[in-house]
Formats: sequence, C-alpha cells, structure tokens
Amino acid sequence: MDGVIGDVLFWTFASVSTLYVLHLGFYLVGANLYDIWQFRRQHERRGRLEYELPRRPLVTVLIPAHNEEKVIERCLESIRHSTYRNIQVIAVNDASTDRTLAIMRRYRRRHPELNMIAASTPRNVGKGGALNYALKRFAKGELVMTVDADSVITPHTIERAVGYFDDPLVAGVAANVRVIDESTILGTLQKLEHMIGYRSKKVYTLLNCEFVIGGVASTYRMDVLREVGFYDTDVLTEDIGLSMKVISSSNKARRLVYAADVEARTEGVRTYKALFKQRFRWKYGSLQVLVKYRHLIGRPRREFTSSLTIYRLPVAVVSEIVLLLTPLMWVYVAAISLAARNPLLIIGAYCTITLYTLVTLWFDEHTKPRKRLTLSIDAFHAYFMFYIMDIVQFTGASRCIYRIKKLLTQQSTGSVWVSPERSGQQIADA
Repeated sequence: MDGVIGDVLFWTFASVSTLYVLHLGFYLVGANLYDIWQFRRQHERRGRLEYELPRRPLVTVLIPAHNEEKVIERCLESIRHSTYRNIQVIAVNDASTDRTLAIMRRYRRRHPELNMIAASTPRNVGKGGALNYALKRFAKGELVMTVDADSVITPHTIERAVGYFDDPLVAGVAANVRVIDESTILGTLQKLEHMIGYRSKKVYTLLNCEFVIGGVASTYRMDVLREVGFYDTDVLTEDIGLSMKVISSSNKARRLVYAADVEARTEGVRTYKALFKQRFRWKYGSLQVLVKYRHLIGRPRREFTSSLTIYRLPVAVVSEIVLLLTPLMWVYVAAISLAARNPLLIIGAYCTITLYTLVTLWFDEHTKPRKRLTLSIDAFHAYFMFYIMDIVQFTGASRCIYRIKKLLTQQSTGSVWVSPERSGQQIADA
C-alpha cells in the first residue's frame, strides 16, 4: 500500500512539475514572438499614419468609485494629462460615505476644459452596477475605457489603446497593469507577480485565447457592450464576467488582445488580511465565470479557436485543482529530499523560478535600468516570497471548495463592494 501511495505521489509530482516547466518555456518563447509581432504592428501603423490622419473616435473614460477620497483626484489628474484629447470622463460615485463625491465635483469645477461628468448612484449598487449606471445614462463614446479609482494611466495610454481598434475584429483591449512601488515584502511580491502574470498574456494574444480582461484601463467597443447587455452583477469579478460574455458567442469574430504598450498602474493591497480577501474574491469570481460558461470548456466549436476551448479554459480549471495539491507537493519534496539527504529538487526549483523572474524583468518594456537592477536583486528572494502567494491562493481555493454548492448552482453573490485601504502616494517613475 505504501508503495502504491509513493508511486501516486511520484507521478503526480512529476506530472505537475513537467507541466510547469513546459509552460514556463512556452511563455518565454511566446512572449518573444509577441514582441516581434508588436514591433511589426507598430512599424506598419506608423507607416500608414504618414499618409493618412489617425482616427480619433470619442472615448468614454469611466471611473467607478466607492470611498476613494485618497486617490480619486490622482486618477483624474492622470486622465487630464492624456495626449488623446477626444474623451468624455465619467466619474461615478457609488454611495461613498467619505468625501469622494465632493472631490469629484470640485475637480470638475476647477477643470471646465475637461469633458467630465460627476455622477452618483442612488444607493450602493456595486462596481458592476455603478458602471452600468454610467454606461446607460451618460456614455457617448464609440470606445469605453474603465479606470479604477486607485489607478493611474500614462499620457499615451488612451491613444495607444485606440490604435488597436484599427483591426475591426478587436472587441476589447487589456492594458499592461503594473503595481505601484511599495518598499515592503508584500509590495514587492505583488509587483513581481503582476509582471510575470501579464507577460503570459502575450502568449494568449498570439493564440487568440484570452478571456480575462481586468478592470484597470480595459477598453471595449461601445456597440459590443450594448449588444451583450453591459456588465453582469451576479458575480464577484464583473470585469472577467464581461470579457467572457463578450467572446461567449465567438472569439474569432470578437478578439480580446493584450496591449503591452498600454500601460496603467494600480495600488497593491497594503496588508496580508486585505490580500487574502482580494484573492478569494478574484478566485471565487473567476470560478463563477468558468461555471457559467462551462459549456465551452473542452468542446471544439467552429466559432471558437481550439486554443481557447481545448487549451486555455481547461488549463484554467486544471490549475485550480493543482493548486489544491500544493501542500501535498511541499510535503513530498521535503520528505524525499530529507530521506535522500539531497537538496537538488529544492535547488532546481529555486533556480528555475529565479531565472524565469530575472528574464521577465530583463525583457520588460517599461522598467527603467535602475529599477530593473533593484528588482533583479529582489528576484533572488522571489522563490521564497512566492510561497506567501501560494498560501494565499490555496486558502482562497479551499474557501471556494467550502462554497462549492453555491458555485455549481450559480447562486448570485451580489456586487456590493468595500474598497481596501489606500495609500494615495505620489507615483515615481518605474
């Protein structure tokens, strides 16, 4: 019996490890191919613009806010300094109990040159509800960009996002979201995690299998949003719910792409308690979306790419199952390393993760040399810091299992939100 258990553990560990290593190599090669595609795309676009004026469609910029008095003005300032001028700004306050609405209105009075509306929902309807309220009542743009109140965009963010819609098949664009610098272990962990995670989105764009567009600087065609009925308010992650709904009829006719040059920055959470809450919400909401669209998983259809139905969606499910095995893998590696008095397995894992983190940093488009050096030093501690995130993710997955009945029966969780603590710090260059 012990031999059977040992064999099961060995083959489980071997399979999971092989899967991880193959994916890391796949992401490395794919990200470089994306960079080549991006270079060619930008070169061709510059060539076209030498002979024709660029399209300047009206872009509605939505900012949902609930108790964001520390950061709302910083967000608005970043939008006001945009190089793209044909914009409509809608800041929608969702039942804040602080000075958020007053600050929004004061900002609108101080900057009459900004085409801005300071709206307010009648009650706390949640982020998705607040966005729907603004979209249905006030939005006039051909394109719609959503910017979280704790986030900022660069002067070129909107202009670069608009350029992707030269392709008529593109329905939505995901931004390159980076965590604002915070000189703590938790801050560094979130920054590195975001950089690594967003690099993998390059591969999903090349394969046309992206289904996750976050809420920070995401951009959609307004006619597509109208057609799908805007945001759903019965899931915790209204942004992922929307992106999946957009491609639910076809991801060939409606492409979602990741734009590495469309940069935005957002605050990371400031406490471990907030991190546990945030990641549980993200995980539960993601699983809600996967359950809702489970008919697409593993089933090839003419309207969808096989990379989405056969690869991306099944892997998203398998990765959650693997996550639940994480503690077992830790125990197994520790046990065989101690029994053999050989730390090579642990050393190999450390070297693999450290090297991959370093490559991600060195090839990052937006990190300046001095910051790259600092983060490269942090990369040598990343392996150990990522154990913190493993614990957070495992806890979130376990809590989801505890609520499995609600998940599978698709019970609405509502979308009333509570904003975490904000720092409101000024943002230095990356």
